[in-house]
Amino acid sequence: MGKINILDKNISELIAAGEVIERPASIVKELVENAIDAGSTAITIEIKRGGISYIRITDNGCGFEKEDIPVAFKRHATSKITSTDDLDCIATLGFRGEALASIAAVSKMELTSKTISEQFGSSIYLEAGEEVSFEEAGCPDGTTMIVKDLFYNVPARLKFLKKDISEANVICGIVDKLALSNPHISFKLISDNKVKLHTPGNGDMLSAIHAVFGKDFSGALIPVDYEYNGVQVTGYTSKANASRPNRAMQHFFVNTRYVRSKVCTAAIEEGYKNAIMIGKFPFCVLDVKVPFNSVDVNVHPAKIEVRFTNERSVFDAIYFAIKSSLAKTDHLTNAIQSNKNLANAQLLSKFKNEESEQIKINVEKPKEPIVYQPKMQAQSTAQVFSTKAEYEVQVKKPTHKEVVVQKEDNHTVSNDLSQFQYINPESLKPKAVSKKESDIPIIKLEQPIEEEKEIQQSIIHEEQAAQEYDLPIRMIGELFKTYILFETGENFIMLDKHAAHERILYEKLKKSILTEQKQMLLKPIIVNLSSAEFNALIANEELLNSMGFVFEEFGANTVAVREVPLVLSHYDIQTILLDIAVKLSENKRDVSSGVYENLLHSIACRSAIKANDTNSIEELNELIRMVITNDEIRNCPHGRPIVTMSSKYEIEKQFGRI
Repeated sequence: MGKINILDKNISELIAAGEVIERPASIVKELVENAIDAGSTAITIEIKRGGISYIRITDNGCGFEKEDIPVAFKRHATSKITSTDDLDCIATLGFRGEALASIAAVSKMELTSKTISEQFGSSIYLEAGEEVSFEEAGCPDGTTMIVKDLFYNVPARLKFLKKDISEANVICGIVDKLALSNPHISFKLISDNKVKLHTPGNGDMLSAIHAVFGKDFSGALIPVDYEYNGVQVTGYTSKANASRPNRAMQHFFVNTRYVRSKVCTAAIEEGYKNAIMIGKFPFCVLDVKVPFNSVDVNVHPAKIEVRFTNERSVFDAIYFAIKSSLAKTDHLTNAIQSNKNLANAQLLSKFKNEESEQIKINVEKPKEPIVYQPKMQAQSTAQVFSTKAEYEVQVKKPTHKEVVVQKEDNHTVSNDLSQFQYINPESLKPKAVSKKESDIPIIKLEQPIEEEKEIQQSIIHEEQAAQEYDLPIRMIGELFKTYILFETGENFIMLDKHAAHERILYEKLKKSILTEQKQMLLKPIIVNLSSAEFNALIANEELLNSMGFVFEEFGANTVAVREVPLVLSHYDIQTILLDIAVKLSENKRDVSSGVYENLLHSIACRSAIKANDTNSIEELNELIRMVITNDEIRNCPHGRPIVTMSSKYEIEKQFGRI
């Protein structure tokens, strides 16, 4: 007698239901996702006893056709896909056709629905997956689903559920994520007759974030909007000075589907590297839009994990999106640039005014070149010589005193030899304006001034003014021999000189120290890796060589290290190379080992200027210059802030002046 049995339908359905429906939150997730796919703009979720005894989902979507309702509760019945090709380009949240059948198999379920084209709606009631009644019903357009007595027919599953409050909290978390990813839909969650959540549904993600997490959370966010290699990243991420002790508040959505992704997590943390304290984590709400055919969502029973065809593109898009958003909110850089633009505009305006004054001269086609300098206090007349020889013949003892020469009709040349000076014709050509020279340029006028020349000269002055102008930064002094005080424009800034110098040294060390010297090993070090780590290491062999590591394949998933950077030769090379291989396999941009990072931190910290050190004004000014000209230097290697800034408005407000 054979040992293989074909399971009864009820048993097989209970097994299948157990894979999809783990707890009440699973039901809420599946039904709300169906409501979203139906095009709803308002969804109401009501639960009692954490969803164990009662769940009701109401939406205003497209509804079910009457003839489709009984079919919808059969396993693998779906309207989302029709062929295998559709699996390669899934654009909906649901697609497997298992949710309704699985929910009905372990509960008492009622569905009432009506389409806009129907006069009456329809209602169906099922127990343990079996149809009990199916009839017409009066109802508004859309769908209402009621699930009662979850797991009433599977007591073994019922006893594993947690307390009502715990199950309710899990449902709240699910609805929060769905509301964040669909800000155009108004969500309302009612738990035990109390409204827990109500989003406006106005399409603004920040409004949804405010409704879900509150004012403090939303107030610490900055917008993100970036596109790279066909991957678009939008949403909000935390400011550089805001962080959390864990990753619980990192929310990622791929094409509006909430996912857990190591690629996304690694990318955002890489973007914040050296910008927040070590051991702290950023928080975010980011939606990553990729082509539907470049992501596989059918890799997890709960569809919470995805697989990308090109993880590097997704990683880079998120990384650069974070970097771009943080750069835009760098208050020091923005203040300096704003003040510089204002100062440049004022300086250009000054040049334009002076230019308009100096070119207002009345010349009617002069026959000979003249030299004009309108701000001379005493006009003198002297002869212009074509060559130096002619000058030396007529004036035997030329003076070295600088005299501006001018020739005008009906004037005689003075006999005072001090008025004569040789003038090279080349010096009569127009000169560009410079702050270090005369306020007014010397201009050769060979023909009447035309409008085109005025415009051209004005453009030259504008370009030179913009290039030569340096933003005035006034150092005020030091506080406690630790903080440099200075002002720029209408902003007061404090700079931690030790933290600033430490970060400057760290960046210099990072670029140079590894490749300076290598150490050849007498005995190769054998490193065993996983297949993914091994492939990543081999694919990036050139990068590793540039970092000072020389290795070769040594069997399956094994490498033999022949040379290492001299600075790391006394450390555990196996651990260092394994750390690098893991980062390479995760597509991280900075693959430096943690050991190496700690070493550089230590060197930079020991070598940097210390608090209470006495430094010259020149040294402090140079430190300020290096910080303000490099927007990467805003935090020390450990993530502590280097500068703090207060505006004139904020200071005057504290003193009650405004």
